[in-house]
Order: sequence, then structure tokens, then C-alpha cells
Amino acid sequence: LGQHFRPEQSSLTEREREIAVIIITSRWRSAYPTAAHEKRGKEVGLPAATVEALVAGLPASFSDAREQVVYEMATALAGGGLVSQGLYDRAVQTLGHERITDIIVLMGYYTAVSFTMNFYDVAAGTPGSS
Repeated sequence: LGQHFRPEQSSLTEREREIAVIIITSRWRSAYPTAAHEKRGKEVGLPAATVEALVAGLPASFSDAREQVVYEMATALAGGGLVSQGLYDRAVQTLGHERITDIIVLMGYYTAVSFTMNFYDVAAGTPGSS
């Protein structure tokens, strides 16, 4: 499943993927994947202040319309709330169903990763965990 989200396989940009991954791993307070994707988010060009806000669960905004909708969608899903009709409509119009599905599956995958890392108490920067 993880291979599907490699840059050459995914419908999402690397920045879009990192926005969703950082939001969900931070939500589950999973140290190892959050630290790894905090670093990766900066490597793919997300501003450091934005990445830090995502990790901390603070508000963020994006000038790119797709990135903004990914952020709003991921935040709503990670927060356990309902997705409003307005957000749903904007997501469908801006991203399309394939990208929406990729975001949902990506967040589900990283929820499982986070649960596993949390169960085994894998600390950020643990060697051999990648």
C-alpha cells in the first residue's frame, strides 16, 4: 500500500501528501512518523513555520487552492468532525474524487503506522525504523 503513495504513483503532489501525513501523525502524537514527515515537509518546500503549525495543530493557510483544500479536509477528518457540505463541494471541485480517495486512504495508512509506532513506543529518530 505504501508504494501507491510514492511520487510516481500518487495523484497527489509531494506537498499535498506531506500536509495530510503531518496532520494525521501529529493528531495521534506519534513521535517517529511526525518527526520524519516534519523534516520531509520542509524538504518538499513547505515553509518551516507552516510545517511547525501543522505539527502543533495550529491554524495554517496555503496560497495554493489544492493545498488549502487538502489542509481543510485533513484537519476535519483528523479532528473526528463532520465534513461540511461546503468543504465537500470545494474538495470535489478542486481535487476530484481520485485525489480525495487518495487523501483518505493515505490518512488511514498513516493512522495504522502511528498506532503501530505508538504501541511499540518508537521514539523520533530511532535508527532502523525507516
